[in-house]
Amino acid sequence: MRGGILFLALAAACASGLWDKPEAADGDLRYTKDNQMIYPANYRDWIWLSSGLGMTYHDGAGGDPQFDNVFVSPAAYRGFLTTGTWPDRTVLVLENRAAESKGSINKGGHYQGQLAGVEAHVKDKRFKGQWAFYAFGKDGEAARPIPHAADCYFCHEKSAAVDTTFVQFYPTLLQIAMRKNTLRAGWQTAQ
Repeated sequence: MRGGILFLALAAACASGLWDKPEAADGDLRYTKDNQMIYPANYRDWIWLSSGLGMTYHDGAGGDPQFDNVFVSPAAYRGFLTTGTWPDRTVLVLENRAAESKGSINKGGHYQGQLAGVEAHVKDKRFKGQWAFYAFGKDGEAARPIPHAADCYFCHEKSAAVDTTFVQFYPTLLQIAMRKNTLRAGWQTAQ
């Protein structure tokens, strides 16, 4: 009799979806058969790290400023809170949005407008240096990694506070990295 009750309980758990698969520990990091990263469509449900306005890494960069919103997969965030560094299969998403002004009742400041593009910064041991960048644009289609010769790799390797990520722009995580002693030497003076 007990075996029958246990079987019914297990069957009910499976039918309810409790055992479909555990929460992805990697922010739903998935690849196509030809190693393109599948667009993480649910990234706005992840942990928001920071927003910036007009962030640029080159002197004299002109044009209209954009807002940058940074999100990280929940499992990677929990890993960082514990260790002060990013676990394998971390996914950080950079969402770029137009900066708008003088809309509705706003007469002064800036607010976020249309989506301009989505990029990802991924830690996966399959990559040279364990990190890769992806540019999805606005279409949400799968993307190939940006070639390792691109400037973004050099800049992140040289100037990032933790791993190859700009934790220096995420105030709450910077404090954790300081406490855990995981800041990269020289990150404050890198130009």
